[in-house]
Amino acid sequence: MIHRRHILSAAALVPLALALPRSARAAEPRVFQGDRGAINGIDPVAYFDGNGPVPGNPDITHDHDGATWVFASAGNRDAFAAEPLRFAPAFGGYCAFAASRGYLAPTIPEAWSIHEGRLFLNASLRARRLWTAELPDVIAQGEANWPGILG
Repeated sequence: MIHRRHILSAAALVPLALALPRSARAAEPRVFQGDRGAINGIDPVAYFDGNGPVPGNPDITHDHDGATWVFASAGNRDAFAAEPLRFAPAFGGYCAFAASRGYLAPTIPEAWSIHEGRLFLNASLRARRLWTAELPDVIAQGEANWPGILG
């Protein structure tokens, strides 16, 4: 049986519970990472060579921006290490179309574009078509949203 003193005791704990810090939402990693490393283990430099998505060799890596990047060749790794901002995809390799809409989405290697010297990845080929149709506004929208998206 619940007595009045049980209710009063529980009520006394409510202010204490409200004063405790709330768990913060865990921030997402700055770089989209799959099981094989940054951007699903695809060599980002290969996109710029016109080869499209090329799987990296797990023995050829470079750590940058909190992620392990995987490369098809030591030359590509060295190029990335020398100029990571040139080769790393925009929006940390997350979907560029989703970033323009204010949220994060994973990407697939085949849904890529290079626009004005920057690599952009998207969640699907359809997302890439939608993103391309709204250029350059979607880039500006993504850049405006990006600082707050990661949490």
